[in-house]
Amino acid sequence: MSMEASEQQPPSQPRQQLAHHLSGSLSFSSNLSISGEDEEMSRSALSNFRAKEEEIERKKLEVRDKVMSHLGRVEEETKRLAMIREELEALSDPMRKEVALVRKKIDAVNKELKPLGHTCQKKEREYKEALEAFNEKNKEKVQLVNKLMELVGESEKSRMKKLEELAKSIETLQ
Repeated sequence: MSMEASEQQPPSQPRQQLAHHLSGSLSFSSNLSISGEDEEMSRSALSNFRAKEEEIERKKLEVRDKVMSHLGRVEEETKRLAMIREELEALSDPMRKEVALVRKKIDAVNKELKPLGHTCQKKEREYKEALEAFNEKNKEKVQLVNKLMELVGESEKSRMKKLEELAKSIETLQ
């Protein structure tokens, strides 16, 4: 039963008896007689008390609803921030595999260049052939280094663009 329903109903019989009993005790102990006006004031005070209690309960429910609403929004924002954080943590060089492959090729070419350079110095009669192979591998290295520079440049641009997007996304949260 709600507070409003209890306010609309007349006071119950036990309450009336209690009020009568208390009023009897007061008149007995203080030799005062409680008039109908005093009884009306008591009822009015009780009614005011009930109204205040109902108002307090209503405001308490309103505050609880607002808190729950805020908690819901906070949970949504927390989830959104967690997703952004995961994206940021997962953000790695998108061309990492390609870069690693090119670096391995560069290392392999460098390993091949060393013995070829030594062969050029040691063997005079194989000089022409060894020099040609050396020059070819050097060209390949330059091409790979150029490709590496391009890949690294593209990777940096891509990551900067993604970071700017994430930064804008975070700014929209504020």
